[in-house]
Amino acid sequence: MLLFTPGPTPVPQNVRNAMAGETIHHRTSEFEAIFEKTRKYLFELFTTDEVVMMASSGTGAMESAVINLCHNTLLNVNSGKFGERFGKIAKAHRLDLVEIKNEWDTPVSVEAVVEAVKANSDIDAVAVQISESAGGLRHPVEELAKAVKEINPEIMIIADGITAVGVERIDVTNIDCLIAGSQKALMLPPGLAILGLSSAAIAKIGKGHGYYFNLASEIKKQRQNTTAYTAATTLIIGLLEVLETIKKEGGFGVLYCNTARRAKATRAALEAIGLHSYPKAPARSMTTIDDKDASKIRSILKEEYGVNVAGGQDHLKGKIFRINQMGLIAPYESIWVVNAIELILHRMGRLKYAGLASKVYNETYFKTALEKK
Repeated sequence: MLLFTPGPTPVPQNVRNAMAGETIHHRTSEFEAIFEKTRKYLFELFTTDEVVMMASSGTGAMESAVINLCHNTLLNVNSGKFGERFGKIAKAHRLDLVEIKNEWDTPVSVEAVVEAVKANSDIDAVAVQISESAGGLRHPVEELAKAVKEINPEIMIIADGITAVGVERIDVTNIDCLIAGSQKALMLPPGLAILGLSSAAIAKIGKGHGYYFNLASEIKKQRQNTTAYTAATTLIIGLLEVLETIKKEGGFGVLYCNTARRAKATRAALEAIGLHSYPKAPARSMTTIDDKDASKIRSILKEEYGVNVAGGQDHLKGKIFRINQMGLIAPYESIWVVNAIELILHRMGRLKYAGLASKVYNETYFKTALEKK
């Protein structure tokens, strides 16, 4: 079965092998050496002033960011299931909440964020997804972060990069907290979250808030190459293997380039056979198609072609399907997927099969190579 869901993503065999060794105690020099090396790679990936690994899902990191960086009012961008979650976290901790809500295919406007910040001086943090995976949407995070900082540099910008870190180069100049999760572009099982923090965020954290999700205690310990509580040893060992594999295959720049090429080629191939991309500003992490036959296409892909893609949630259930573009994916696997979809549409009587999807994919993905002398 080809796993093309936007998380969990496939775990490479060498990474599975690395995690299959004997269990290491987390309070040993052996593990501290692994932790230190992994942190060095993460600083390169995040390009932030500090990085913190937490034994948690991405939601735990979202909660940690909110309780440590928002002490008054959170401005939340809600264009999907995960934007909605930031608001629920704020309410759970009795923080005041201002929300900008859009349909799941619509990115937030910088102007709307600026207007909200100017209208409420109590806002001390903004939470937004870089890639909102509920609909495969890309928000203009870097632009809105810059605009907010120009109004009030004390406002913390919390960016959920769970389906963006490892997908594209992110400008963190005005971002105070960048969140990642292990089961997305980092190609690991779920259970490890990572936060990249700015110096301003570290200053605001101070003594920290919360107990397990207290970032101050984690920063202190992780600078000593250990953790405040039990580390996710196996996942961190796997993460080191993932990061070393990426470096061996050309580094983060090559990873970002190949992901962009794959996303562009997949979208072009599916649009060439008459399908429609759902988001108005597509993220590179996934290709999202809205279609009246979405559920049927997903079902046949899984049952007859061995491809598992994701559907929609809530009001988009049965109306969209989402194809993962994160991680190290061989072009032939993506070509199999788009070709299978064209075959399915042929069987439905919606088009005459001509191999167009695979042709367009190849032409788009390998265009750079074709142009080389």
